[in-house]
Amino acid sequence: MVMSGGGGDDPRESESETAVPLDWSFQNHTKAILRKGRHAGSNFRRAILDHADLTEGDFSDSDFRRASMVQIDLMKSAFDGSDFRGADLRKARLNLSNFRNCKFEGADLRGIRGRYAIWQGSDWWNATIDDDLRKVLSKKWPKPSHD
Repeated sequence: MVMSGGGGDDPRESESETAVPLDWSFQNHTKAILRKGRHAGSNFRRAILDHADLTEGDFSDSDFRRASMVQIDLMKSAFDGSDFRGADLRKARLNLSNFRNCKFEGADLRGIRGRYAIWQGSDWWNATIDDDLRKVLSKKWPKPSHD
């Protein structure tokens, strides 16, 4: 695999595909496959997405409030501006994903893999999180001192 600039790895950069917002709120979609999906602005509020595959997709500005997302795969996806308040993300795979300016208050992030995700501007410290991950994230993405 050649690692060079402009490779088009960012799921938000697809010019040929337009976003198709989904409304899966209050529905069960366990083990759903949305790999490489372009679903910015979707509503997954209180949805059951356990063991689902949302890898390499764009879910920016989506609502995941109080969703069950146990062992979900979110790797290499964009979730910029999304709301995860109260969501259950135990043992989820979040590495290499973008979580810029997301809300995580009350979310359960225990057992996740996410030390290599981008957490810029997100309130990960308001979530339930493992101590070792809290230590890593606090070094790279510290809580603002004005809060």
